[in-house]
Amino acid sequence: MTFSISHRSQHASEDMALYICPGNTHKPLHQRRTFNRFVFSFFTSNFYMMDRPLLGRALARGCCSFSTLKAWLPILSWLPRYKLKWLQMDVLAGLTVGLTTVPQALAYAEVAGLPVQYGLYSAFMGGFIYTLLGTSKDVTLGPTAIMSLLCFSVVGGQPCRAVLLSLLCGLIQAVMALLRLGFLLDFISFPVIKGFTCAAAITIGFGQVKNLLGLQDIPHEFFQQVYYTFYKIPETRIGDVVLGLICLTLLVMLMLMKTNLGSDDAPAYSRAARKLVWAVATMRNALVVVAASLVAFSWDVYGHHVFTITGKTSQGLPPFRPPPTSDTTANGTVVTFGEIVEGFGGGLAVIPFMGLLESIAIAKAFASQNDYRIDANQELLAIGVTNILGSFVSAYPVTGSFGRTAVNSQTGVCTPAGGIVTSVIVLLSLAFLMPAFYYIPKASLAAVIICAVAPMVDYRVVVKMWRIRKLDLLPFFVTFLLSFWQVQYGIIGGVAVSGALLLYNTARPQIKVSDHGVLLIELGSGLSFPATEHLSHVIYTQALQVSPPRSVVLDCHHVSVIDYTVISELRDLLRQFKLHNVCFVFARLQPSVLEILQAADLQDFRYKNSVEAALQQMESGNLLSD
Repeated sequence: MTFSISHRSQHASEDMALYICPGNTHKPLHQRRTFNRFVFSFFTSNFYMMDRPLLGRALARGCCSFSTLKAWLPILSWLPRYKLKWLQMDVLAGLTVGLTTVPQALAYAEVAGLPVQYGLYSAFMGGFIYTLLGTSKDVTLGPTAIMSLLCFSVVGGQPCRAVLLSLLCGLIQAVMALLRLGFLLDFISFPVIKGFTCAAAITIGFGQVKNLLGLQDIPHEFFQQVYYTFYKIPETRIGDVVLGLICLTLLVMLMLMKTNLGSDDAPAYSRAARKLVWAVATMRNALVVVAASLVAFSWDVYGHHVFTITGKTSQGLPPFRPPPTSDTTANGTVVTFGEIVEGFGGGLAVIPFMGLLESIAIAKAFASQNDYRIDANQELLAIGVTNILGSFVSAYPVTGSFGRTAVNSQTGVCTPAGGIVTSVIVLLSLAFLMPAFYYIPKASLAAVIICAVAPMVDYRVVVKMWRIRKLDLLPFFVTFLLSFWQVQYGIIGGVAVSGALLLYNTARPQIKVSDHGVLLIELGSGLSFPATEHLSHVIYTQALQVSPPRSVVLDCHHVSVIDYTVISELRDLLRQFKLHNVCFVFARLQPSVLEILQAADLQDFRYKNSVEAALQQMESGNLLSD
């Protein structure tokens, strides 16, 4: 899948300079070809006509040209034109996103069942890599609620396996990018995505209720979690409940304030107040977590342990080392690499796909909103490399974050360089603030997570699907319900149901039969080999198994592709019509299909350019082809 990359509208303001993706569309097409296209065209046209030295030089030019380098490193397209105005906006956006990233990363590590520092380990590599390889100025890579939930469902909160999972996911994503397999994501339908995100939001949100109530020893499996949460309500800690509800209230109020700021044409003092409110509301997660930590610290100083706090965390930057290829259980048993990978099961397919799907959907949404284009396969490469290198700094799988990307865009980021500033903020937090994270109350992190996932529960989509196409509710509810059992089973089940519906529609296309003295059979969609048996059955029952047999005009206007199986079935149909002494005429064949049918040398093959001509000549008895 290849996307042409173009400049934003030329009417855009200079102050909001645009990120220009690789591949200048003002250049001739041959200058914008990727190395893959070059190799293909070269070998198909010139291989046998060139000697080996010339062949080597041509390959070297195609592989090492500056345009090819820019295609793989999009930073080379915008860095030479970088302006001081852009730097100001990128730094501001990076700082704002960084203050949002730190508390979210800590909270999402809790969702993944990992120590909180692993959230920060996973939050800084994406900013550096995406600056080099990304094609969207807005996207920020890092831990997200959904990826954290998927990670937990596969590795069960074991750090070594989470890091290895990041490496394997990155390798799969990078290979998909190099082979240009991004089109596979198109087979995950919208009902499957919405069913999964709704179930994931409920699972994640309810999973934080135990932290809001201060409950201990709650199982992670969803149905057991629901049971034991209600069972242990008498053990609720009042301090956690009060603090958690206050944090939730503040977060909701600040979020509502941000969405109701008023118009832009207000007086100057009002605009300044709006900017202040917007800044406070945007950084609400950081402000609430800091305030809650100060409250917990104050009580702890006086010896009152009324809150459940995060506790001891590893201090300092993570070591740069290869991800582990084995693990050791609590009883000392060594688990080999093969056993770990086998334990990942279907999650090793689900997590890379969902990571790519989430990030590319975000990139496309903001590219459309801000009027530029992205390269989907380059996005796959950026995510894959981020996860590969992230595994060397103890990160678990990451993807694009919608919330942080929205903050990035609204703050006015101009290039992906804003991600570098965000990454520096995370690194500074790891280097100097880890001791302070000891006092972060789990109730405050739970409030952050609940507010982050609540908008993902979209009940209105069920009403829309009911009105538009009720059958789409089947993959939606299959995904939704199975995801409460195991999230990867939900996605796999939903994709399987969607695929079955897609195959059914292919095998049973709409066929309209009308009587005009002879039978006119019109195909409502294309004709492929799964549909041949159905088409033959309709024609046999309507034309040949009646007395007397009926002649048929087959309107093929919608048929654009035909294969050998279809040809074989049509050959048999023509033979049967000849035996019954009735006629079978094709009408409105597309040129490519007509060429194939003529090449097949079908006996008694007849066609007309229009249905009317076919019907008229049927009635007149003149069955000569055009």
